[in-house]
Amino acid sequence: MIQTTIRGEIELSFEKIRSFIAVDVTDSVVLQRITDCQMELARTGADLKLVEPENIHGTLRFLGEVQAPLLDQVKNELAQLTFQLFAVELRGVGAFPNPRRPNVVWVGMTKGGEELQGIFSRLEPRLRGLGFPADRKGFSPHITISRVKSGRNREALYSSIMDQSDKEFGSMTVDSIRLKKSILTPKGPVYSTIHEQKARS
Repeated sequence: MIQTTIRGEIELSFEKIRSFIAVDVTDSVVLQRITDCQMELARTGADLKLVEPENIHGTLRFLGEVQAPLLDQVKNELAQLTFQLFAVELRGVGAFPNPRRPNVVWVGMTKGGEELQGIFSRLEPRLRGLGFPADRKGFSPHITISRVKSGRNREALYSSIMDQSDKEFGSMTVDSIRLKKSILTPKGPVYSTIHEQKARS
């Protein structure tokens, strides 16, 4: 019985958890406007995988598959991170790598982008100290709202993106940074919060 328990604890410690650090979008008005935008994109008939409203977020840092003990160290580093409440304005629709050949469609984060960049810049050396490789892409303040699965109706999708390139989605208050767990399922990813670091009010 003791051996079984120890074996279970060892297996658990080596479990790899797909995880990332993010700012969740929880403002109902902003979420509704993003949903409206997604519907406009979907009307083009393009081959899209829309991000579910409950999963819409801005990624600060993707961590990948992380073993549980290392994830505990990430929590400790986040617990030492301090920041003030700040507002983020969401405006404009674009795509990576570009609107003509989109793989990902996003909503821009304009006002508040510098604060997010500052948090990323303070987090990055802490994560490097834990052994995470450098984030080659760096930080680009945006919210992914759809992934493009094929080139179907690409021209119509391009037109929709450009028509909404200056669209205003409103602003939201960032009051926490969250360490998230991602479980991939056939229906799409399921996210849950592992740790939440609150802003100072």
